[in-house]
Amino acid sequence: MLAVNYSTMRNNLKDYCDQATDNDETVIVTRKDEKNVVLMSLEKYNQIVKMARNAEYLAMIDRSMAQLAAGKGQQHSEEDQ
Repeated sequence: MLAVNYSTMRNNLKDYCDQATDNDETVIVTRKDEKNVVLMSLEKYNQIVKMARNAEYLAMIDRSMAQLAAGKGQQHSEEDQ
């Protein structure tokens, strides 16, 4: 992980973009008033989003299993579907 200030990033944008995509580097761009941003490859971003979605899905399954264990499930006949 790299941290660079805004001016350095602006002056060397291509180099930092290449580091993010070619070296799988995460670049933190520091700005005034701590309004920092992060530069990363699209591939890495997509991996993070996928992991977050998977975590949400697994949490939903855990909640459903807990409801079933607590006797809060409902049985439906095939005609209801």
